[in-house]
Amino acid sequence: MRLAPRFVFALSAVAIYAASAAPDLDPTLRAIENRYNHAQSLKLDFSESYLASRRPTQSESGVLYLRKPGRMRWEYTSPAGKIFLADGKDTWLYTPDDHRAEKASLKLSEDDRAPLAFLLGKLDFHKDFQSFESRNERGNSWIVALPKSQNLPYKEVAFLATPDGQLHKIRVTNQDQSKLEYTFTNEELNAPVAPGLFVFHPPAGVDIVEAPK
Repeated sequence: MRLAPRFVFALSAVAIYAASAAPDLDPTLRAIENRYNHAQSLKLDFSESYLASRRPTQSESGVLYLRKPGRMRWEYTSPAGKIFLADGKDTWLYTPDDHRAEKASLKLSEDDRAPLAFLLGKLDFHKDFQSFESRNERGNSWIVALPKSQNLPYKEVAFLATPDGQLHKIRVTNQDQSKLEYTFTNEELNAPVAPGLFVFHPPAGVDIVEAPK
């Protein structure tokens, strides 16, 4: 099984917040929204780990490029050559070892990385999440958010953010209790990201597998 489960972190909480978060949490939420809603593009290094019941932890890493609206490219260095790409309409997952590429509608994608497109969308915590809990960690904040919709493959998302809104980690807890954690470093806001990065060109001979629509 490849690292990402079919679709996108349980932490103990100090307090649970209703849809309108407590005043001391609101500034951090606003800082995250302001940071990423105003960015037109983003480049950063990432590492991700996947943990499921009775399975060893799996880890991968690489470079992530994001560009408004809804475009992203996960370019893996480990495993080398793997690519996950969203072009604003569809997603593509290319795995060199399998010598195939999987294509799916971005709206219907069951890949864990698809929800992270919100980083360059219209991020609105109070619109997308129904409740929050928070705890301090060395001057930064862990914010655990529960989505309003129950019809999602994931049931909880947690963010580790600095006071100025920079995200260092995102943890996703799926409905099957599996957990996926992303760690971000070397963030560059409004980095020069060429549009061509988000166009998938399948290598010769690669099988294209399309998900049902």
